[in-house]
Amino acid sequence: MEVEDLGHHISRRFNEDLERVRNSVLAMGGLVEEQLDRAIKALSEGDSALGLQVAEDDQKVNRMEVSIDEECSRILATRAPTAGDLRLVIAIIKTITDLERIGDEAEKIGVLAARLASVERPATNYRELRNLARHVKNMVHGALDSFARLDPKGALEVVKADDAVDDEYDSIYRQGITFMMEDPRTITRMMDLTWMARALERIGDHAKNICEYVIFMVHGKDVRHIGIADIEAEVQQGVRRTEGRS
Repeated sequence: MEVEDLGHHISRRFNEDLERVRNSVLAMGGLVEEQLDRAIKALSEGDSALGLQVAEDDQKVNRMEVSIDEECSRILATRAPTAGDLRLVIAIIKTITDLERIGDEAEKIGVLAARLASVERPATNYRELRNLARHVKNMVHGALDSFARLDPKGALEVVKADDAVDDEYDSIYRQGITFMMEDPRTITRMMDLTWMARALERIGDHAKNICEYVIFMVHGKDVRHIGIADIEAEVQQGVRRTEGRS
């Protein structure tokens, strides 16, 4: 399915169904982005109340997942989509699962941020963790933007960014182990920071997954579990096919 294939069905209602469910996914993504922003702000500012609010708001994300899933099931049952339309619906079902899990990880960060607000802050004010959070937030935003525009090239850039996020997580993890060995009094705080870094790394993974679904939607190629070079080759081949038809 190429971008221009959307919205060209004989049934106007079918067009409206597909557009409505896509917009719902983007609304859910916006809420998840907001959750993540507030969770990181809670850490940066030592705001325990804000961190706990993020956790409470996770139910909104869960309800949106259920609602969109039900709408997709209705479309599958009543419209019997095929080809690109079927890929779109399948990709949406998978995407909302990853968005819900991003919300779960943001909830964890919020709870941990609330707990860290009650302990002494390091002189760096969690600089390494905030840097990791910034990169992960960019990945999530890029994934949602690629989904909105059905942009496989943009999706590929997000997939590539995941390696750098993994490296940052590994660095924070090793640093945490060193601090705990040198000063056992830091164990509780460093464990919380390590769990927070792990949550951020997992968010990056989910953003990467969403981008793989975008490539699947547009080019019909399942690029999960293959290397970056192979994904890039699939995207380039898809672009050439599109240009050849234009």
